Amino acid sequence: MTTLGEIAVVAGAYLRGCDAATVIVGVAPLHRAEPGYLSFLTHRRYRACLETTRATAVILSPEDAASCSTPAVVAANPHVAYARAAALFAPVAESRRGVHCTAWVSPDSHIAADTWIGPHCVVEAGAVIEAGVVIGPGCVIGEYAIIGANSRLVAQVTICHRVRLGQRVLIHPGAVIGSDGFGLALDSKGRWLKVPQLGSVLIGDEVEIGANTTIDRGALEDTVIEDGVKLDNQIQIAHNVHIGAHSALAGCVGIAGSARIGRHCMLGGGVGIAGHLEIVDHVQITGMSLVTQSITESGVYSSGLAVEPNRIWNKISARLRRLDEIFRRLAALEKKSNRDGTL
Repeated sequence: MTTLGEIAVVAGAYLRGCDAATVIVGVAPLHRAEPGYLSFLTHRRYRACLETTRATAVILSPEDAASCSTPAVVAANPHVAYARAAALFAPVAESRRGVHCTAWVSPDSHIAADTWIGPHCVVEAGAVIEAGVVIGPGCVIGEYAIIGANSRLVAQVTICHRVRLGQRVLIHPGAVIGSDGFGLALDSKGRWLKVPQLGSVLIGDEVEIGANTTIDRGALEDTVIEDGVKLDNQIQIAHNVHIGAHSALAGCVGIAGSARIGRHCMLGGGVGIAGHLEIVDHVQITGMSLVTQSITESGVYSSGLAVEPNRIWNKISARLRRLDEIFRRLAALEKKSNRDGTL
């Protein structure tokens, strides 16, 4: 529990029509909030819910506060304010230290005294685990890997040899960091020859990596994820990719080898990035887009077609198949018109 006054301080907001001493027991969406709960409005489609919500107070923008009769926590950026307020109600993981009896830790590793290594973990020789690290059940830490201070590996995370994690990194279950990149050479007999992947993966500070996301080690140089990057679930990042600081990638993004993503970029779900491309800072790519050439100017980019009723899509598809024919006919007409002097 906390008070509205404390919430306002944490959220960088101010109160309107509220008693700062009012106690709040939790957070809830507008349509489900009960008295004693804090709610929020971050999208205009939910404005109608302001009239019927039973929340004790609502986090919203100054513009929305003007039409809200409910006590308000007013913030310039309600989404950020909500994130900060909700953190006050997030469960705190139990603080533990030591090594579980079922874990295997190499005597040649270097483990800080105030870390926790959970059940069935493996820590290989030369690994360094710094202060305050929490390693959940079933994790594997490879040889000479470094886990930065106050990082947390939730469960079943694999950190391969020589991978380096910065401080306060959060990795969710099933992620694999530092497996071999997809490096193959085709010999004269048509057989694939594996190219050794001699680089590693360098993860910056305060990076979050979602469940079952995979980040391949570099072929020669490192794959690099800079500070503050946020990766959703089931993302594939190939060898030698470089992602700039504070970029955010939604689920099922796939980035081919040696692509470079700038800082403060946002990639929607299912975006595909071809290899060896460069995307500048402050680029937003909408979901399911395919990027096949470098992007040299900041802005919002899209590709693909949105869903349509099947009968309409069938017509669109049929017309798309005729585009080349139509283009050829148009070019022939233009050529004839130019020859006849009618244009």
